[in-house]
Order: sequence, then C-alpha cells, then structure tokens
Amino acid sequence: MHKVETICALATAVGQSGIGVVRVSGPLSKTIANKLLQIELKPRHAYYGSFYDKDSNKIDKGVSIYFPGPNSYTGEDVIEFQGHGGMSVLRRLLETATFFGARLAEPGEFTKRAFLNGKMDLVQAEAVQDLIQSSSEQSALSAVRSLTGEFSEKINHLLADLTSLRVFVEATIDFSDEEIDFLESHEVSVKLQTLKNLLLEILETANQGAILRDGLYVTIAGKPNAGKSSLLNALTKQPSAIVTDIAGTTRDVLKETIHIDGMPLHIIDTAGLHNSNNIIEQEGIRRAHTEINNADVVLLVYDAKDKLADLSILPEAVKNKPIIYIRNKIDLLKAKAKINEVENQTEVSLSAKNGDGIDLLRQALSEAAGYKPDGEGVFLARKRHILAIDLTLNYINSAIEQLEGGASELVAEDLRQAGMSLGTITGEFSSDDLLGEIFSSFCIGK
Repeated sequence: MHKVETICALATAVGQSGIGVVRVSGPLSKTIANKLLQIELKPRHAYYGSFYDKDSNKIDKGVSIYFPGPNSYTGEDVIEFQGHGGMSVLRRLLETATFFGARLAEPGEFTKRAFLNGKMDLVQAEAVQDLIQSSSEQSALSAVRSLTGEFSEKINHLLADLTSLRVFVEATIDFSDEEIDFLESHEVSVKLQTLKNLLLEILETANQGAILRDGLYVTIAGKPNAGKSSLLNALTKQPSAIVTDIAGTTRDVLKETIHIDGMPLHIIDTAGLHNSNNIIEQEGIRRAHTEINNADVVLLVYDAKDKLADLSILPEAVKNKPIIYIRNKIDLLKAKAKINEVENQTEVSLSAKNGDGIDLLRQALSEAAGYKPDGEGVFLARKRHILAIDLTLNYINSAIEQLEGGASELVAEDLRQAGMSLGTITGEFSSDDLLGEIFSSFCIGK
C-alpha cells in the first residue's frame, strides 16, 4: 500500500506580517508537534507557548492547534503553528518540520487531500481557490455558494435523476416483446425534456458565474488620435495612459481591470491602427491586432465628426466578435450622450474627455457580456463546468432523437454518457490529469 506522507507549508502570504501560519498534515503531524513544542497537545485546544528547533533552541512563541483526522480540513491529522510573520521565523519552522519527517507540500496539496479523503467534492475544492482569488464582493459571495455545496447539490440531483431514468430504460430492454410500451407509459420523453430544461437553467447560471469569475476581455481599437487612451482613463477613473494631441502616443499595449456591478472587465488599450513605415509603430499595430483577435468585445473608437467608423482597419477575425462603436469627442460638436441600437449593432455617443456617456458605455458592456448583476443564486463556474454541461446536453438531445426512433438501447447509452459527463464536474468521474491541472494552480499552503 502507498504510504501517506506528511506535508507542511506556509499557509499565509509570503512576506512580513503580524502573523504567519505553518500548516502540517499527515500521520506524523502529532509527533512533529510534540517535538517542536515539547509538550503533548490536546485536540482542538489552542496552546500558547514556545516553538523549538531540532537542537531545542527557541524559534518563536505562538499558538498551536491540533485537529485529529478525520475531522479536519484534509481528513488527516493537522497541526497549525501560528507565530509571528517574519520570513526567517517561518522558514525555521518549516525546516524543523521537515527535519522531523514532513516534506514541503505541492501547490494545492492540502485541498487535494481534502478532496481525495471525501471532505469536499471537486467543485468545492475549486471554490476554495476562487474565494481566495475573488476580486469583488459579488464574486466572493458566489464562490461561497459553490464552497457550501449549492452548485454541487444541483449537479447531484440531476445526476440522480439521470441515473434513475437510465436504470429504468435499461430494464425495459428486457421487456421489449411485451405489448405495453414501457418507455411511452412512463413518459420517458417528458422526463428527458425535463432534464434538458434543468440543464439549460444550470448552464445559464454557470455562464453568469463564469463571467463573474473570469471577467470580460475588452480591447479598445481605432485610428490614431481617436481618443482610445482617454477612453481607458475615463473607464478606469485614473490616468493609466498618456494622453496628448500628438497622434500615435500609444505604441504598446496597456491593460487595466475595472468592475461593473462585481463583474471584472479587463480593458486593453492599443496603438492606433493605420499604415505606417515606422518599425516601432508597426510592432505596436501587430500587438494591437493580437489583442483584438483575443478580445471578447471590441470597442471601435472613432471621431464624432466622421459619419461612420472605418471597419477596414480591423483584422478579419473581428467580424465574428461583438463590436461596440464608440462615437467619441461629442463635446466638440456639443452633442448629447446616447446609445443607438441599429440592426443588432450598438453605438455609444460619448466624450471620453469629460466623461459624458461613460455610464452608458458601462451599461452596454454589461449587456454585451450577458451579465445580470441581480441574478439570484449565481455560483462561480469554470470553463470545464460549462463544457461538461454542454456535452451532457448533447447526449440528452441525442437520447431524445433515439427515443423518437424507438432505439431504447441507444437511449440508455446516451444517458450513461450524459451521467459520466455530468459526474466530471463534482469529481465523481475524474482523471489524474484533470486533478493535476486543477490543483497545480493553487497556492502552496492551500
């Protein structure tokens, strides 16, 4: 049998702080604590005293807590040493723990052990990282919903219904010669449609959560001196970009992040798009094309005195992306800020210089993302969750088609595949590669 190793890591941020926490998990945790503290710890009692190194020299004084498994974060014996936050002190604590038998933990290994030991499912494990990395109150609240199991509960209920229906369909295969059409009499078609509708509801909520987690990548594009950098400054409410009357001031890519009702927007300002023989400008334009191709939404800025925006300056790939046309410098024409919707195209008339119409642009960006800030029960979701739900929907749609053709065996197979796909979300069916990819992005002490 594989021997479970004892791991240790710094559980607080690297750097100087008032408090630093070293976490130890595994079968040697209590032994290490007894040697490092030179006392016998009681479970779930906070002990204040000195920490000693391997030569019985005092390292620090602080608080220690022992959480015996399985009632701990990882499901194993866990010790937390809470001392002062100086890196030299914490480094000596880690060195002492490793001397007494622990090894340094890999990224996310504590949470990975919690998942493997049944303390949480894969959605909840991912929510731990999402909560740590949340950049707004809304995203933090949504991460907590996933962490406390709301997302998992919805998936598990659907999975139970899928399994129940599959078992019934498989049972009817043995009675195919009977006069009664079991599939029709038990309204399998209705149940399949119900499952499809529930999946579509979850998909909509998951898409909202994905927007809230990952945000929207918005690239500002346009000709030189159209006011792109002024627009970036107006959106971020700070002088992020240099603004002058000289065309071509911006030659590199500038990136800033803002929030609209809790949704992160990654705003990217680019060099002016035009024909140039200048090597530096050519590189700036090449980088601008790259950012435009990678964008979720493109803001095409043009001067209000021009009748129309010049689409010819954009790369071909942008035709398949949402474009919001920004009619800038309306202050020079003494025009009013407004939004026009013509043939599914959005145009915002504004002044980046004085900020008139910026709120209208924020509204247009939120609508372009499909984000609903007042959406109830939104949980943070990842791309892999959405892909798994999409795949499950494909199998359900296939099952509906097979049912119409009377192929009960194929209906059962589609339901089995749908269950496998849905089960990857919570980790009921997961590969080692998937787990490695997920937990490798965690911080070391979590």
